[in-house]
Amino acid sequence: MISLFATDRLTHLYPSIQVFITEQVIPLEREFLSLPFGELLPKLDALREQVKQKGWWAPPLPESEGGMGLSLTEFAQLSELMGRTPLGHYLFNCQAPDIGNMELMLSHASEALQEQFLEPLIQGETRSCFSMTEPEFAGSNPTRMATTAIRDGDDYVISGHKWFTTAADGAQFAVVMAITNPDATSPYERASMIVVPTDTPGFDRVRNISVMGESGEGYHSHAEIKYEKCRVPVSYRIGPEGKGFMLAQERLGPGRIHHCMRWIGIAERALEMMCQYAIRRELKDGRPLANMQTIQNWIAESRAEIDASRLLVLHTARKIDEEGQKAARQQISTIKFYVAGMLDRVLDRAVQSHGALGITDDTVLAYWYRHERAARIYDGPDEVHKSVLARDILKSYQE
Repeated sequence: MISLFATDRLTHLYPSIQVFITEQVIPLEREFLSLPFGELLPKLDALREQVKQKGWWAPPLPESEGGMGLSLTEFAQLSELMGRTPLGHYLFNCQAPDIGNMELMLSHASEALQEQFLEPLIQGETRSCFSMTEPEFAGSNPTRMATTAIRDGDDYVISGHKWFTTAADGAQFAVVMAITNPDATSPYERASMIVVPTDTPGFDRVRNISVMGESGEGYHSHAEIKYEKCRVPVSYRIGPEGKGFMLAQERLGPGRIHHCMRWIGIAERALEMMCQYAIRRELKDGRPLANMQTIQNWIAESRAEIDASRLLVLHTARKIDEEGQKAARQQISTIKFYVAGMLDRVLDRAVQSHGALGITDDTVLAYWYRHERAARIYDGPDEVHKSVLARDILKSYQE
């Protein structure tokens, strides 16, 4: 949906990408939902090559790095379009966690790290994962973790336990958050980010975690990882020692824009499916589901909430583009919980409208219902963002 935030470049790109998503990607969803991910890879690789040839590869990355050089506001609008299918972001090489790792390493990794790990990632030759959350500690407080990286000469020796390391299955390297400075006065200066190749001795992918009965495979999975004395060079650290938390916050700001616009794309598609089904599904001859006031209310509420979400997110993206991430911290917290809640409600309405069909894998709704419930948990649960926002607002009344 082209908006008031569109640029000439976006207006030119959007229709072509919309046709590509609608005609070539969405038809693959049936196979995606019924086949192991690996069996679909040849078709996905062919589509990825098409995306490259069309010049649509890695939209938010600079052109000098092989991307499209879009602003955050421009990419946000394409992200909504890609979000209409679970395969969209992967095909354009801007899926989480890879795109976050790319942006992080472009800004803070050494030239040697960029050459060894980043360049193949940008080219789509490899995949990565981001390893921060630990099962023994509340993810809502990322300063608390037990994974350590102990200096031993020119190496770090990493030991710890992580889970919900998204896309670790098949990834060539992980970006790991580990404690390197346990005695630092501030808890925000104790951890560092370190690249760990997944073939390093001691890197143990224990399992793909089952999410509501689905363990997933490849990029579409979340892994439990044990690091058992993984030894990597100190030169594999990203940025200064003890600055891992700062880098994580820098990584998550734009990442929340990416997520929120993807959620809006999902919600748009779910609303379309709800409307289409309501029109054709008859309760009795000549009386479609769409005639029911409850369904009409759900459609109206969904339309209003999606449109409000889009404006909130694009306003936030523009503020980040123009003033920087720090200036937009209130807006970032706001969109995280507001859009996640909107997605939860719209998906629930769409599933309910489809009746028994909605909980089957004959449509993509059940897949989203399983996996996107986590939107209200990851990258900071709703309750944390609401509390942060409220405290920040209250400060202005206490001064």
